Amino acid sequence: MINTKSEEEINLMSYAGKVCYDLLEYMEDKVKSGVTTKELNDIADEFIRSKGCTPSSLGYEGYPGSICTSINDEVVHGIPGPRKLKNGDIISLDVVVCYKGYHADSARTYKVGEVSKEIEDLMKYTKEALYKGISVIKEGIRLNEVCEAIESVAIEHGYGVPRELGGHGIGSSLHEDPFVANYSNSDSELILKSGMTIAIEPMFSLKGRKVWLLDDDWTISTQDGSPVAHYEHTVVVTKDGYKILTGE
Repeated sequence: MINTKSEEEINLMSYAGKVCYDLLEYMEDKVKSGVTTKELNDIADEFIRSKGCTPSSLGYEGYPGSICTSINDEVVHGIPGPRKLKNGDIISLDVVVCYKGYHADSARTYKVGEVSKEIEDLMKYTKEALYKGISVIKEGIRLNEVCEAIESVAIEHGYGVPRELGGHGIGSSLHEDPFVANYSNSDSELILKSGMTIAIEPMFSLKGRKVWLLDDDWTISTQDGSPVAHYEHTVVVTKDGYKILTGE
């Protein structure tokens, strides 16, 4: 069942979303060579709690971190720990914030020092796909129009799109229906309605789309070792468009 949200619920999610945005902005100068992912996690945890919120991922189905820290070929759900970032890495921080029982979800990929042009482009076009997908959102369209818009960017640039992962509904639960694929598919014929809240999150691999689960039972990585970029916003569908809850 896909729930629409009341104005009060959207206001709560908007506050959580503002904290997500402010945190990802705050982390820009924290991501640097030599820092550990555990240190980034602890900085984020303190920031979230200082705003009267809680980190939704901590303890979710047993997940041990307050944020997800996925490096290079790790697509999602990387666990914070002692690993140090080094020059040339990219890292995706995926943050979910809860405020008074309502969640907002956002992700951003950061470069550590200097990276190659092909990695710069991967980040650039994955972010472009996020906004292209969001740009078509309005009441009355098929969800698959969002999926098609996201995939079109990957096709244009030859990137891999993992099919096991995608966006999702969000609200009083961290993950709600619908699943939002990053590729065109016949299962996404849902018609969007005003008040629906969904997390849009393209994840593009430089090459192959196949992924596997690592031994920690959380981290999902590309099978061929291709680096991955990941960007995400939580949005609410409106009568004539959308509002991004995790952005300016």
